[in-house]
Amino acid sequence: MPTWFPRFLNPRDAAIAAGIVAPLLLLLYFLKLRRREAAVSSTLLWKKAIQDLQVNAPFQKLRRNLLLLLQMLLLLFLALAFSRPVVNYSPGAGSLTVILIDRSASMSAKDDGVKSRLDVAKAKAKEIVSSMDSNSSAAVVAFDDSAETVQAFTTDGSRLRTQIDSIQPTDRRSRLKLAYQLAEAQSTFNPNQNRAIIRPDVFLFSDGRVLDADDLRINGNVTYVPIGSENTGNIGVVSLSAKRNYEQPTQVQIFARLANFGPKPIDAQVQLSVAAIDPDKPGELNFIAKPGGFATVTLPPARWFDAKWVAEHPKQKDDNYSTRESVEFNIDLTTAAVIKVEQMNKDGDALAADDTAQVVVPPPKQLAVLHVTDGQNPYMDLALSSLNLQNVKKITPEEYAAAVPIDYDVIVFDRYSPKTLPPAGSFVYFGAYPPPDVKLQPIKEDGVVAMTSDVRVVDWKRDHPILRSLSLARVGASEAIRLKPTLDSQVLMDGVNGPLIVLHREGRGTHLVIAFDVLQSNWPLMQSFPVFMHHVIQFMAIGSEMDVRESLAPGSTPRIPRANLQRQGEPPKQLTISGPGNSVKVDIPPTGDFALPALNHVGVYTLSPPVPQFERMAVNLLSDNESNLLPITAPPGNIGQAIVTGQSTSRLELWWWIVACTGIPLLLIEWWVYTRRVHL
Repeated sequence: MPTWFPRFLNPRDAAIAAGIVAPLLLLLYFLKLRRREAAVSSTLLWKKAIQDLQVNAPFQKLRRNLLLLLQMLLLLFLALAFSRPVVNYSPGAGSLTVILIDRSASMSAKDDGVKSRLDVAKAKAKEIVSSMDSNSSAAVVAFDDSAETVQAFTTDGSRLRTQIDSIQPTDRRSRLKLAYQLAEAQSTFNPNQNRAIIRPDVFLFSDGRVLDADDLRINGNVTYVPIGSENTGNIGVVSLSAKRNYEQPTQVQIFARLANFGPKPIDAQVQLSVAAIDPDKPGELNFIAKPGGFATVTLPPARWFDAKWVAEHPKQKDDNYSTRESVEFNIDLTTAAVIKVEQMNKDGDALAADDTAQVVVPPPKQLAVLHVTDGQNPYMDLALSSLNLQNVKKITPEEYAAAVPIDYDVIVFDRYSPKTLPPAGSFVYFGAYPPPDVKLQPIKEDGVVAMTSDVRVVDWKRDHPILRSLSLARVGASEAIRLKPTLDSQVLMDGVNGPLIVLHREGRGTHLVIAFDVLQSNWPLMQSFPVFMHHVIQFMAIGSEMDVRESLAPGSTPRIPRANLQRQGEPPKQLTISGPGNSVKVDIPPTGDFALPALNHVGVYTLSPPVPQFERMAVNLLSDNESNLLPITAPPGNIGQAIVTGQSTSRLELWWWIVACTGIPLLLIEWWVYTRRVHL
């Protein structure tokens, strides 16, 4: 409802203008007309002139004048309009209302240290419900990067309030498009609506930080209620990566980047801690700070780099502020563990979900490589032996064909194209190609593999892990197999007559095909060849526990292949997912792959019984958008109107109504009076 006590945004300037213009108008009516003297033969016809001449003073008595009254009223109302009066009012529910409540990670922030933004949003949403009349109906939709109809349209206010209270926070990111689509769908198929479809009143309770603002469309009257304070502080871990050192498998390198989303620069301490995984107690993690696992970061406010914010606050930015936003740690791990990076400056930090980031590190493992060759390639022998691998076994093509081995992380086929492969694994081909049951095959002419004698490099993927930092422009060979990549293939190196290196994934196998024989090329004599072999073995062995486990985003639904469920015998019929705060039992379908339910909160999840490669899963926020708690004041996508920040009211400016309803009519009346010479 409106608050009928208007505020004036520009009262001083309006008072000054009125104080100058009103006296000038009065002065014009006080002054007498100055007459020009002229000689006439008689004054009988100039009585009015004689009356004017009888007064010698420069001012005359102010008479009653309708024009003066109208002009003074016009000046009064124009000065009132110039003072910009505004009225704040609380928008209420209409006959058809949809309430959208943001439950994403940023809505768990506590601006006052007590209530979360979600709690504030739910309280304001219940105020909208309380404003409903007996003929109104409302629906409630909760959203993050998904959307859910919490309550369909109903006229029962008590039920609406109960369902609003039932909304629980998640650590997922925020997208609004699906919520708007649900709002439209709910209003279109409202069973309580017995009349033509009308535009619903949509109330959006959020901090406005949605990822899809440019894609938003809705057929409704949107009122955006911004939640949160611009002075809220928050430091978040926004990036985390970890990897094992290939040459020293016990060493793990950790890199993290932090950001400050508060209003002031902050120096924060970062702590690295490790929890060793006990196979007998997989759910218990006891984190211990590592010696030397401390660093200090110097963080400027992220808003300093926002052009719009800088334009509004030019004096608050310090271009000379020295920053350090990243930390790097190196630790030795001889067992499986969970590594946690945590920012320790909790004073004034409003969001806990981004204070930590974790990564699961499997136990170190040295790789076992099988080299299938006729024994006449000393360059390949030297390259593989220099990699300090656990086991490099060399066999002949005949030995391979007699008994296909399965206990190797990577199999290198040197000038030998196998007829069969193990059911899963990583395979590298030099001057050879995969078996016929793999889609990546050479081009054949009259049943014979086509070759090209012009082997010159045109380009290569410099950003791919296998070819990173390599210079390959001068690589050449006497001949190469002409390959025919599929849509599932990735060409890593292109030659003048076709691809020279192709990466192909199919089923449970990864295939890397080098189309030429290194013995017939100049590559082994270059420094890039042993580096290439190092990258190849490391990249192809990703599934062999060499790399750390990739962290998941909140809301992820990991897909577990059926082969992983069967790796330890008969697959279980049920799994228990234990995570932050609760455990959930899920049934496993009898066939096909299996997708876990959404992991909505940050933390480490465990599966019981354990599934290989999915025993533990780390879920991290790692989102600049969710960690940035500065609320957006404009409606997302500029759709609808926003209420006054920090209040439950919208602002209505009255100056236009004053001009339209009083100024213009008075101006027309004044013109009519002047033309008719009407006087009181």
